[in-house]
Amino acid sequence: MSFLRTPLIGLKADSFRHPLDLEATKSLKQIPGLDLMVRNWLGPMAEQIFYVENIASSILVGEKQLPDLHKLLLEACNTLDIEPPQLYIRQHPAPNAYTFAMRGKQPFVVLHTSLVDILTPEEIQAVIAHELGHLKCDHSVYLTPVNLLVLAASIVPNVGAFIAQAIQAQLLEWVRCAEFTCDRAALLATQDPKVVMSVLMKLAGGSPTLAPQLNLDAFVAQARAYDDISKTEMGEMVKEARTSQLTHPVPVLRAKEIDRWASSIEYQSVLQNHGKKYTGETAPKLGWRNW
Repeated sequence: MSFLRTPLIGLKADSFRHPLDLEATKSLKQIPGLDLMVRNWLGPMAEQIFYVENIASSILVGEKQLPDLHKLLLEACNTLDIEPPQLYIRQHPAPNAYTFAMRGKQPFVVLHTSLVDILTPEEIQAVIAHELGHLKCDHSVYLTPVNLLVLAASIVPNVGAFIAQAIQAQLLEWVRCAEFTCDRAALLATQDPKVVMSVLMKLAGGSPTLAPQLNLDAFVAQARAYDDISKTEMGEMVKEARTSQLTHPVPVLRAKEIDRWASSIEYQSVLQNHGKKYTGETAPKLGWRNW
């Protein structure tokens, strides 16, 4: 299945980066020696562990292996103007997707089978585009330390826990803010806010049997209600307590953000400034881009 989108030629990360992402990144950069300490201490070992674990336990998607998924990847990369990473499908009961980019290694995206099972092809492309957003914005600079700190806590519990606790709040805050940016990447790739919000709805309460029965309009109304409640003093306290230890914002909040940005002048400006429609014989070939 193929979806015709407007390729966003020359798209830059800062043109769609969420302001909370910008603010949190500046804060994270002020932590002295974070990147240097983590990469030099655990980097070489952890890179090998993460890389081998994923390529050994997943299916590499390509032209001859799940070609429909491969085409969704290439189309999303073409729209977001980014070189395609490798795409893996991994058997796992928890619906999830993630990306990883390591020095000297091929960046890759992993989709869990349970996530693919509850999504339509268009929604799967939105998930892929979300992960491409991490690569487009070079989030791996800080995603890697987050993953390494988790690994440190398991290998050297006392030392790892001490390090993790010292910067955990700032790291988690940054990760949550980065997710808002990548949801915007998903919107830019699909160019349909309903597709992105439908993914978030299914992440909140979908299953192979329930997903087709879910009502998107009702979920959007739920997201707007959550936003109204969050504006009260008690609601803000509950939201803060609920999200402080999470790596992702709650789905309704993410849906509300996409609902808002999709109707913004900023979003329309990105499409108009970078968009160039291709049809028929002028359509670009999908594949690796020459930079």
